[in-house]
Amino acid sequence: MCMKFVFDRLMATVGLLVLWPVLAVVAVLIRVKMPGGPVIFKQKRVGRGGRLFTMYKFRSMTVGHGGSSVSVAGESRITLLGAKLRRYKLDELPELWNVLVGDMSFVGPRPDVPGYADNLTGDDREVLRLRPGITGPASLKYRNEEELLARQSDPQRYNDEIIFPDKVRINRYYLHHYSFIKDIEMIFATVLGFKVKFAGEEV
Repeated sequence: MCMKFVFDRLMATVGLLVLWPVLAVVAVLIRVKMPGGPVIFKQKRVGRGGRLFTMYKFRSMTVGHGGSSVSVAGESRITLLGAKLRRYKLDELPELWNVLVGDMSFVGPRPDVPGYADNLTGDDREVLRLRPGITGPASLKYRNEEELLARQSDPQRYNDEIIFPDKVRINRYYLHHYSFIKDIEMIFATVLGFKVKFAGEEV
């Protein structure tokens, strides 16, 4: 975990320095193609130990949509530009700042909105010992989560009863079988789009 801490800070710094032109271009595109709202979307998420922090992403939805916390592919609140940003994970680039300041890690459970991870009970609460991640084994397994939810008659219920409990299971396994090498493998899997073996399955 010490290597993980150092790696996160170092690579977040390098990432921001190298990718700032991409960040600037995306910001301009959002300002031009999605006027009338902020470039950066800010939201309180549950972090390590259940502490709330502000997560930063590029805005991909219309302003004031008032929708569910569960996103479904093709829904009207996601703009055309936003859909492309989400497809290529460009909307998550500002999270490099969250990694730099220590709110997040490159690999870990995705940070939940209040009402999910902070409401876990018993042994499941141990996932709160981890810093939330930009990617992770559960994120890789459900990399097409929005498309999967779009095929359900009740996306919110399917998320709450099927996907979320499975993510908790996977993240608990990650905590108890932590490997820095596996972290690096999952980062490359996220960027390059290939699958990795984890917890006895391909994710």
